[in-house]
Amino acid sequence: MDQNPPDQVPEPANLRFLRLLVTVLTATMIIGLITIITLLVMRLQAPRVTFPDAITLPDGATATAFTQTAEFFAIVTEENEILVYNRTTGQMIKRIPLK
Repeated sequence: MDQNPPDQVPEPANLRFLRLLVTVLTATMIIGLITIITLLVMRLQAPRVTFPDAITLPDGATATAFTQTAEFFAIVTEENEILVYNRTTGQMIKRIPLK
């Protein structure tokens, strides 16, 4: 008589190892995907920087870009100028024309 019937053939060691690797890879991919989605949601819900109300642009100037540091605001206008304002007083420090 056969000691191992056809339904009960022992699984080769390589196949068990491969099954374990596939399971670990699947779990890693699921955790990675959840992490990426969580980071994207957190990043997209971050508060947006708003343009300060205290800054008054010169007549006819339209802002196209805005950046800020701890000391100043810089605004790029459609007229190809960079307007630099003091952050605490809101007064224009410098006007830099772009070529």
